[in-house]
Amino acid sequence: MQIRDLPYSDPGDPDVRSGPRFLFWLGRNQLGGQLKSLSWGLLHQLGIAGLPVTVGLAVQAVIDRSGGRLALAGGLIVALGVLIAVGDTMLHRTAVTNWITAAARVQQLLARKTAELGSALTRRVAAGEVVAVSTGDVEKIGWFVEALSRFAAAATALVVICVGLAVYLPSLGLVVALAMPVLALAVLPLLPRATRRADEQREKAGKATELASDTVAGLRVLRGIGGEELFLGRYRRASQEVRRAAVRSARMWALISAVQVLLPGILLICLVWYGATLARDGRIDVGQLVTVYSAATLMLFPLRHFEEIAMAYSFSRPSAQRAVRVLSLHRSAQEATVEGVTPTGDLYDPATGLMAPRGQFTAVVCGDPDEAGRLAERLGGHAETGEEDDKAAAATPSVLLGGVALDEIPLDAARAAVLVQDKDPVLLSGTLQELLDVPSSGLVTPDTALEAAQCADVLSALAQASVDNDGDPMRTRITERGRSLSGGQRQRLALARSLVTDPEALVLDEPTSAVDSHTEARVAAGIAKLRQGRTTVAFASSPLLLDAADRVVLVHEGTVVAVGTHHDLLRNEPRYRAVVTRETDDEAAAADAVNGVGDDVSVMKSGDVPAMKSIEEIEERA
Repeated sequence: MQIRDLPYSDPGDPDVRSGPRFLFWLGRNQLGGQLKSLSWGLLHQLGIAGLPVTVGLAVQAVIDRSGGRLALAGGLIVALGVLIAVGDTMLHRTAVTNWITAAARVQQLLARKTAELGSALTRRVAAGEVVAVSTGDVEKIGWFVEALSRFAAAATALVVICVGLAVYLPSLGLVVALAMPVLALAVLPLLPRATRRADEQREKAGKATELASDTVAGLRVLRGIGGEELFLGRYRRASQEVRRAAVRSARMWALISAVQVLLPGILLICLVWYGATLARDGRIDVGQLVTVYSAATLMLFPLRHFEEIAMAYSFSRPSAQRAVRVLSLHRSAQEATVEGVTPTGDLYDPATGLMAPRGQFTAVVCGDPDEAGRLAERLGGHAETGEEDDKAAAATPSVLLGGVALDEIPLDAARAAVLVQDKDPVLLSGTLQELLDVPSSGLVTPDTALEAAQCADVLSALAQASVDNDGDPMRTRITERGRSLSGGQRQRLALARSLVTDPEALVLDEPTSAVDSHTEARVAAGIAKLRQGRTTVAFASSPLLLDAADRVVLVHEGTVVAVGTHHDLLRNEPRYRAVVTRETDDEAAAADAVNGVGDDVSVMKSGDVPAMKSIEEIEERA
């Protein structure tokens, strides 16, 4: 895979059992790129390793006053220089290619998972963590994949050089060969502590960043209550903890670097002292001593890759673990088994007993807003699960549309059939025309959807904000997440976007929670009119929206307990009345008592009063 070939047509099915397994899976899927990088790295490293031999030959030729051998040594040095330059250049190109392609693969996997789970993703993983994984963590994972081939080339070069020195000059070569494993592995006992300190630093930095984000988001409120100094002090303490953790981590890495400088230095001193003794006694030539010393000196360069791979792994392992946490989530415990099916019909949830008849506007009332959100996700087939939830997910029956389980059809077909708009919809930056340019049936125009969602004031505001588009609100750019608009305006634009798609079944979670009562009544009427003949489910507790629905369903503790019209349920179902009118327990008891009095009076009027003697007795009972 080359950079020009990105993105991958299929990034693959990752191994998400653990962070190290995920890293191994990435490396295995880039075996060709790793072998290329390893080959060029060996050319580079062995070219460097060949320099001491040629330098030793040149020194010995000068001592022996041999011009021919000196010229030969010079030619070999030039040739090795060319090989080193070519090897280093291609090593860098292939290693960086491995880095970028690995990072691209991880980003594609994360993007695919985000698209698969939709808004359900942030119910399990914080949005900030997803962003951190797709930016900083992806870079660290790519760094490990890139460093792996350089490390393999360096380790191979060290083995070749040690064997070559032992064969070339056993008296000194064996000393170097025995010392190299000690130098390479000396830092291993320090790595666990360095990794723990690095993890601690990242954890504290994440908490400080989260605190800063919350402070900035709530700055207006903090100023209103005079809490800026309080939160500033908290952030100051958090940042100082990050600084102390960073210093502790840096001390460990500095110690590792010092060990990798100190021990090779001791080796070189011992090598020079012992080699000089052998040369003085005439047991080796001066050129041989120069060759071994130069080789040992140049071996310090590949030794640096041992430190790099240790750092890359210590930083990439927790990053890979965070990526695995996101990638291990999935849509359900089942795989799609029905292909080419776009179901139509009633929308039914066997788990709760909720039925939304085809072509009707059904309102659902839940006393628990979180339960309503989870049920809305289930109706769209978006209920997220992880590996630990497979058994529970398998035991929970899938939502049915026209008798077809949503979990058994491809995800794109399920989403084309059932669209879920959550409680806090997000507007992407771009023009209003781009916002409404979404896959749809084509039967609902943007103008019709905007009218049904009562977006006239939004269009006026965008027209006034338009500078370069002749006052055309459709070409006015909306800022990130629609921050330039009010909450109610953002909610109605998101509703218009959902109405434009015109799905077979539309599920809305509190679609009018951020608008005033007058606008809410018009929006409810607009939804009912535009979606006539289409299946619509709205989770709400507002009487204005409930009154516009064809039927209302009350869900209590995960089960449907009542079905009817808004007025019938308001009159006959105390639990429904408690949720919709927000009445207290005392108010509910008083209302029941009044209803009881009314019933008794009705009985009196009918003449069937065997147990009631007078109106006073009725009042006393009430």
